[in-house]
Amino acid sequence: MAKRTIISMPGDGIGKTVLDETIRVLGAAGFEADYVEGDIGWKFWCKEGNPLPQRTIDLLEKHKIGLFGAITSKPKDEAFDELLPELKEKGLVYSSPIVGLRQHFNLDICLRPCKTYTGNPLNFIRRGQGETIEEPKVDVAIFRQNTEGLYGGVEWSNPSPQVHAAFMTHPKFVSNFGETPVDELSISTRIFTKKATERILRAAFEYADKYGYKSVTVCEKPNVIRETSGMMYKMAQQMQKADFPHIELWNTNIDAQMMWLTKNPENYGVIVAGNMFGDIVSDGFAGLIGGLGFACSAQYNPESGVAVFEPTHGSAPKYADYPVSIVNPIAMVESACMMLDFIDESTIAKKIRKAVAEVVAEGNVKTYDMAKMAGRADVVEKGAASTKEMADAIIKKL
Repeated sequence: MAKRTIISMPGDGIGKTVLDETIRVLGAAGFEADYVEGDIGWKFWCKEGNPLPQRTIDLLEKHKIGLFGAITSKPKDEAFDELLPELKEKGLVYSSPIVGLRQHFNLDICLRPCKTYTGNPLNFIRRGQGETIEEPKVDVAIFRQNTEGLYGGVEWSNPSPQVHAAFMTHPKFVSNFGETPVDELSISTRIFTKKATERILRAAFEYADKYGYKSVTVCEKPNVIRETSGMMYKMAQQMQKADFPHIELWNTNIDAQMMWLTKNPENYGVIVAGNMFGDIVSDGFAGLIGGLGFACSAQYNPESGVAVFEPTHGSAPKYADYPVSIVNPIAMVESACMMLDFIDESTIAKKIRKAVAEVVAEGNVKTYDMAKMAGRADVVEKGAASTKEMADAIIKKL
């Protein structure tokens, strides 16, 4: 059987380090693949004016599966300043390459599981009755609509006369903003379509059904954002009644959900939300299981089979310059396990997850975040494990 080809996209900062160590773990677990590096990230913006070159898109078109490290994004003016001088007259505007991948391949389903590792010193704890301390087990799968909503990119500063005229047809725009000078307006849209909303809802219900979760929670704000959030909740009600009556449908507002996050996180199963609220709630739950060093994700299109797997942390450029890498690679390793599940290599994924769980439970090897140290260059000298040492510990368990 021919080896599968995986497009490895290290991106920026710590992305290369965590991706290289993860590929080492994959090999030790028995997963054989050809890794082809795809160009993506800040240096390609600076040198080519494009952080997502067409050659990388072509690689994913052909091979379908990508492992992605991390990306650096900067505000508009800073991004322009870092372009090569000969590119500054071309009217280029930076946009996130990972968002570009999502939109080009319609990777509209984003899954971010957040699950407690027993023995993780970063697990959330709370006071129980009397003087007791409780450590609730979190096992939540968050489905985030990945291509629409506030991240859809339909926005303007100083909108054109046509755009302004269109907004002026809405009475609330007229009453609240009709007297505002056009050059003082910046407008972002929040667009939901029924097709994409149906797809993310169905993915959430099917996942709950497959893995035995008792509930699906729509986490939006339908009492205020009535058209978009309201549409999602109404469609969820219809779907649950017709196809998944054995799964409870819950409805929470994003602000209340963030309060309840630390009150009863063990009560939640599958959560589904639009792009912005899904981003918020998934980072919130990630904080309960150890933070971004443990936060993995998958984004995929079930029709085309194109999928990209990445940790949800950033590129952390200051850590990338340390002589010894100190960052926690577990989020990247877990993202690779999600890739293995996606391509029907779940046996290897289970083996890796078991090895990670044993390392965490034993507590002998801890990266600086797990050791509750500040992220300084000297933490390895003080007893924290380096990125490589954590990967070595996982491989030893394998």
